[in-house]
Amino acid sequence: MNFLNKIYQIFLSEFAKRRIEKTILYVALFGFFIHLILIYLSKFGVVNLSLESELFKNPISAIYTPFSFILVYEVYLLIYYLPKSFTTYITKQYEIITLIIIRKLFKDLSALELTSDWFQIKGDLQFTYDILASVILFYLIFQFQKQGMQKSTQQKDNKLKIERFISRKKIIAIALVPIFFMMAFVTLFNWTSDVSLGSNDLASFETINNLFFDEFFTVLILVDVVLLLISFFYTDKFHKIIRNSGFVVSTILIRMSFGVSGLISTILIVLAVLFGLAIIIIHNKFEKNTLPNNV
Repeated sequence: MNFLNKIYQIFLSEFAKRRIEKTILYVALFGFFIHLILIYLSKFGVVNLSLESELFKNPISAIYTPFSFILVYEVYLLIYYLPKSFTTYITKQYEIITLIIIRKLFKDLSALELTSDWFQIKGDLQFTYDILASVILFYLIFQFQKQGMQKSTQQKDNKLKIERFISRKKIIAIALVPIFFMMAFVTLFNWTSDVSLGSNDLASFETINNLFFDEFFTVLILVDVVLLLISFFYTDKFHKIIRNSGFVVSTILIRMSFGVSGLISTILIVLAVLFGLAIIIIHNKFEKNTLPNNV
């Protein structure tokens, strides 16, 4: 356990979080300026990227790059909070999918067609769906965090069980660090290789927007299921089992949104967060009605 604690301190301590935050911020700024330079070099014919991608047509699209690195940092924060707070861990999942929508909005802004046929143009209509969804998700996440702040009614004799559960979650978090960063590196390497080689098989923008995160949420589903199964060793409370099971369903709905496009994808994402919020509200009502001597 001493070895695991040392690994945990290296990658998931407060000091490590600050260091990674600063590093990703610098990389995000650097990536933004590089993307911007490439757009203008391509625009003036200085370089030929052999690309038809919408990411290289308008300077506003350059915002897509730093947001991608911010999302990588959000992935790290999700792992960071996993041992500390289960509800914060779930909140980070919701924040990540919301930021993916916000990132897509910056790309869509550069391709808007401001005409009287707004609701007849597919791209403009999707922009409308996404901008409404981002506001709704922002509010739902606020409510979810508010519900998550309510203290659980725990008996003192459960303290040892809670500590054991936290130690198991630390092991999972340590394992996730190399897995997720390796996934991010492989995804970035493969995509940049295709770009530099001018591959004709480049993914559509919709696919690019989902790169890494479709696999990421697949792994999260497996992690959530493992956490659910482990929780059975430490609690037999019905409302907690339903809460943890509900969060798994919520993550599955988010993952399903990557398999479809347009309005259906947006609806699935909003439904996932709304379902998670409903689950935690009902869970908290159970907590308030549970007397300590009946636990």
